[in-house]
Amino acid sequence: MSPPFRRHLQSGGRPLLIGSLPLDSHTAAARLVMDYTPEIPLWIQLPVFPQEGMMQQFLPGMPGVVCQNDKTFIAAAGDAFDAALLSFFEDYMTVSEDLSRLDDSRFALTESAAGGIRALLDTLSGLSRPPFAVKGQVTGPVTFCTGTKDQDGRAIFYNDTLRDAAVKLLSLNARWQIRKLSGPGCPVIIFIDEPALAGFGASDFISISKEDILGCLKPVVDAIHEDGGLAGIHVCANTDWSLVLESGADIINFDAYAYFDRFILYGPQISAFLSDGGNLAWGMVPTVNEETILRETAASLYDGWQARLEKVTALGMDPVRIVSQSLITPSCGLGTLSVDLARRVLDLTRDLSTMVRRNF
Repeated sequence: MSPPFRRHLQSGGRPLLIGSLPLDSHTAAARLVMDYTPEIPLWIQLPVFPQEGMMQQFLPGMPGVVCQNDKTFIAAAGDAFDAALLSFFEDYMTVSEDLSRLDDSRFALTESAAGGIRALLDTLSGLSRPPFAVKGQVTGPVTFCTGTKDQDGRAIFYNDTLRDAAVKLLSLNARWQIRKLSGPGCPVIIFIDEPALAGFGASDFISISKEDILGCLKPVVDAIHEDGGLAGIHVCANTDWSLVLESGADIINFDAYAYFDRFILYGPQISAFLSDGGNLAWGMVPTVNEETILRETAASLYDGWQARLEKVTALGMDPVRIVSQSLITPSCGLGTLSVDLARRVLDLTRDLSTMVRRNF
């Protein structure tokens, strides 16, 4: 099912943020978003709060969650777990048959786990006209399942039942977000954040196949499409880009600053993706270290982006069309940076986007 906005989403080089900031106030974070990316506001994760970590934010919906000695894991054994698992799948069936129940279900994020959603909703309610789009995010199923452990310290990715439960949890949460954020009537973008895909093919993931990964990603992408949303996938380093480009996602967010030379190796897939109406979100503003962030300027980043654009154009694509299907982003989230460095990244992202839009 093609989402209704995909072939008409003319992103046109607009700026977009990944999702985290080094603040301790959701209200302040929402204001910062509107200062820098008002055309595509999003809800912000604040890692200063432990419950807003990538795994912690979605774990409460899973069956068998145990917090013990400052560790959180899935106790995937015994009668208690069997009962919790049964309850989970019963809840899933009930909500799937009547999505009006989503708001009061385990598949919704609570305000204590994601105060940024309430701050964004308050912002949206005060706007005089709809923004270009609104963005939410879920932790990607591969990252969630490889980062969440059972009682023996084994990643739940290798437990077929728990992996299935996680995919169902994240899929319904994505649908819940679309319904919460659809008030203004503009497209809703849900990013699937998958930093773990940078490890695909490494020794730790040697037993995980491309089919395994697509089997996790596609159901979440499909769920987003079922509610009329646009699905983005964010990977903040290198990966096998063929599986991301073939996942059915509408937006691919890649680290164009540090890993473009690896990304462009997938030329035929990139060309097919763009020809089919997909959008590239260029992570062109570095976020990894202070020296690089301070050294770069909007002008230097623009020169680098132009050189990269020429290589995509060489695939047989019209540069104006490429830019019309492009977003400008930081290479990753900003939650681990100092406030001053985060603000500089925000400045660079906005200013680079302005230069791209002015010249195209």
